[in-house]
Amino acid sequence: MPEQKKVALVVGASRGIGRQIAIDLARNGFAVVVAAKSISNAPETYPWPPDPNSSQSTISTVAREIHEASGEVLAVQVDVRDYMSVQRMLDRVISTYGRLDVLVYNSGAIWWSSVAKTPMKRFQLMQRVNPEGLYACVQCCLPHFERNGWRGRIVVVSPPIYSRFFRGKTAYAMGKVGMSVLTVGLGMEFEREGRDEMAVASIWPAAAIDSAATKDPALRNELRKPTIFSDAILAMLNAPANVINGRLFLDEDFLREHCGISDFDHYALVPGEKPRRIMPAKFPDLKVEEHDDEGRRMDSAVSRVKAKL
Repeated sequence: MPEQKKVALVVGASRGIGRQIAIDLARNGFAVVVAAKSISNAPETYPWPPDPNSSQSTISTVAREIHEASGEVLAVQVDVRDYMSVQRMLDRVISTYGRLDVLVYNSGAIWWSSVAKTPMKRFQLMQRVNPEGLYACVQCCLPHFERNGWRGRIVVVSPPIYSRFFRGKTAYAMGKVGMSVLTVGLGMEFEREGRDEMAVASIWPAAAIDSAATKDPALRNELRKPTIFSDAILAMLNAPANVINGRLFLDEDFLREHCGISDFDHYALVPGEKPRRIMPAKFPDLKVEEHDDEGRRMDSAVSRVKAKL
């Protein structure tokens, strides 16, 4: 029997970076589940293919693109704000493929403004889609990674943690940094529990990437193609777990340091341009000298069970 394909679930795959990740995973032999809220009648979409950064691009059209390229794909509608919807998504993945090897969480809500100009409803939306949606997806995926012998990868689209990121977008940064905290903390749990083949890592663009969030024509010379992001993710999936687990990467830096790539000119959206790096060259080390000293370890879940006995 032919070897079963690895299964990758890309949440937030309807357009832009998420679409590119899904397409490139399929090109590289994965069975891909594309998940997001937006669906459409793909066979009647015109013009074809749709603008990948427009509302015409949905999980339905992405699935059609992958299918027409002879890839294996399943489209599943999900609202990451609804835990039951996330559970139903995972049920569909497992009932179809019987396994899960990769989770990529790309869903995101964006509002860049001051605290005073960020309405409460907008703040709540960002927290529900960004950290809460990620947490829901991870919680629902972990039992399936366990059944797979704790062999798998979780890739989170969230930034390194540093002070300048908070400026001018505090409400947004609260959620995105929370996602990075999940990456670091869950990575520690995998390490502490001896999950040597399991890894979680975050990735963020070093330079701005062509997407629905960067569609201002004045920005075109400053943009890179989303393929730099998907190339970095593919490289991360192929890296040993201990190389990536619990770490926060930039796409360019990972490709340079772990894949030996030094020329990034072919990723420029406009040929001949050299998009400006918008991320710092060096980030603070989050570890303190007492990192390995846990003191008296507490586990609320265990304490609660004991209290009921």
